Amino acid sequence: MKKLIIQIPCYNEEETIAITLKELPREVPGFDKVEWLIIDDGCRDDTVRIAKEHGVDHVVSFAKNRGLAKGFLAGLDAGLKLDADVIVNTDADNQYLAADIPKLTQPILEGKADIVVGARPIQEIAHFSPIKKALQKVGSFVVRRVSKTKVKDVTSGFRAMSRDAAMRLNVFNEYTYTLETIIQAGQKNMAVISVPIGTNAYLRPSRLLKSIPSYIRKSVVTIFRIFVVYKPFRSFFSIGLTIFSIGFILGLRFLGYYFADGGGGHIQSLILASVLLGIGFQTILVAFLADLLSVNRRLLEDVQYRLKKQQFNRQLDSND
Repeated sequence: MKKLIIQIPCYNEEETIAITLKELPREVPGFDKVEWLIIDDGCRDDTVRIAKEHGVDHVVSFAKNRGLAKGFLAGLDAGLKLDADVIVNTDADNQYLAADIPKLTQPILEGKADIVVGARPIQEIAHFSPIKKALQKVGSFVVRRVSKTKVKDVTSGFRAMSRDAAMRLNVFNEYTYTLETIIQAGQKNMAVISVPIGTNAYLRPSRLLKSIPSYIRKSVVTIFRIFVVYKPFRSFFSIGLTIFSIGFILGLRFLGYYFADGGGGHIQSLILASVLLGIGFQTILVAFLADLLSVNRRLLEDVQYRLKKQQFNRQLDSND
């Protein structure tokens, strides 16, 4: 018997959660059972009560707000414990067209994908400003390059994951899970694809986009941090090599003047060259150390995956 869990991270969503739940399906092709789960991320309003009144099957609750990324992971863990074969994540603001859920799940059922991400028609969404549309395009390009995937809309929260993929995912960033999970999936050679999906009418402003400058700053920091975590050698080696090269060029410049006129003056170039050469060399050494730590992290993630697989598969066998 195949089970689908549809999870919704929630933080004070009493005005929109009923609308969202009314659109969710109870029957999806390929599944014998469809259940709904919400993550109560420290809600201080009537979100949970309204959700239960509208048929939510499961609630995962945090005593205080822990952020979207933690809520997403808690939902995956709960879905695995509930024996989900596929987990679909959507937002509480009814942004995504729930009727498109079969588009997300079908490639997983057919064995063509581990993760399927819904791609919104960004350029057609009226309430997205030109700046936000441009940032979405740039961000998606960067994440595609880093993850080596072809995901068109990397910030889309409307996505489906197989049981195995859900056991493999980790999120270190506290701002959002969307970018990191795609990069991580690409690094772990999971099959990640995009499918076009529709969107609904605008109900409320984005909780992540408080202002354009804040969004740009957090997105840049998030992408840089993810790049350092998952590409540490390339990150530190590139920085170290650049600094070392500048120092080397300045050193050659000083030597040129030294042999030309005895090195009168230009002592500043020698000092700066020495400092940059030292910093560059140390940064290159850090690149090798970071690469060793990255290998250790991958080994620990593999151990974690094996433990999860053993735990949840044993649980699945006992339920059968």
